[in-house]
Amino acid sequence: MAIPIAYNLRNLVVRKTTTVMTAVGIGLTVAVLVADLALVEGLRTAFKATGHPLQLVVMRKGSNAELNSTVTREALQILKAEPRIAVNDAREPMASPEILTVVNLPSVDSPAGMNLSVRAMSQVGVEMRGAKIQQGRWFQSGQREIVVGKSVAKRYPNAQPGKRVRFGRGEWEVVGVFDAGDSAFNGEIWGELNQVSADFNRQDTVSSILVRAGDSATFQALKNSLNDDRRLGVNAVPEREYYELQTSAGAPLQYFGILVAVIMAVGSSFAAMNTMYAAVARRAKEIGTLRVLGFSRGSIMLSFLIESLLLALIGGVFGCLLARRIPAAPRPIIPAARYVCAWLESG
Repeated sequence: MAIPIAYNLRNLVVRKTTTVMTAVGIGLTVAVLVADLALVEGLRTAFKATGHPLQLVVMRKGSNAELNSTVTREALQILKAEPRIAVNDAREPMASPEILTVVNLPSVDSPAGMNLSVRAMSQVGVEMRGAKIQQGRWFQSGQREIVVGKSVAKRYPNAQPGKRVRFGRGEWEVVGVFDAGDSAFNGEIWGELNQVSADFNRQDTVSSILVRAGDSATFQALKNSLNDDRRLGVNAVPEREYYELQTSAGAPLQYFGILVAVIMAVGSSFAAMNTMYAAVARRAKEIGTLRVLGFSRGSIMLSFLIESLLLALIGGVFGCLLARRIPAAPRPIIPAARYVCAWLESG
């Protein structure tokens, strides 16, 4: 004869202190693991959704990240003459020289400041990115104006249209907020190439050049031509492949989170077992009563097992809810991921 589950539910309510302490221990373990995996998955999703299938990121040969890459303006002029590069409606080559740097701005989550990517580009670069303006307008050439991604606008109080932010040599006016879908670009600030390069003394070099092939048939040929041209000294990587490679920076974080979660899980398991052992020891008379009432040893053991599973379920639900309360931060982590890639390469 099986013991009703209502008996276990009443036990959990009656012994509420033990129930709460055990559930909290399990919940904290679940929250750490869920939050860590969510952060890594956020990075992976953002990077994989970034890029055009016909576009190449051109960096200095030997570089695997834009932050530690430098390409000369002379190489840009040579590259623009490549006949396999697509042209826009204005008959301009779809080759966008870009500068990527990182600045520190105060945010809602960190008033002391957080790292944020600033990307300088021309109007051709804006066209190639495929982003849409959500509020305000795009920056104008020759003006100290910037536009911010929608994720930046949510987290940084000063990054709103009509306001000014300070980095480089002075202040910049925020004139718009753009939406780049699910891509990593939503966590960036965009500005006009010449203005940003002057502020950061980068008039002679850029970080990378984004180019688009005329069609899929010429894509591989364009890539091989750029990589083989000794005058350029560059490495051309498909844009989607480049951003997928950036997710490797999140691997150590994932392994560390899993390790911490395993250690906490072991500790929580011992704590739960100790709690249940104490509960059984305190309930010796109750177990004896159940035996007198005709319940078998197997039924009693199954009842305690069900009670343990209910405790684990309560703790798991609590941990998931707690993890949801942790502010999601895949976009602000992206500059840190790029720094890790640059550091690994320099090492």
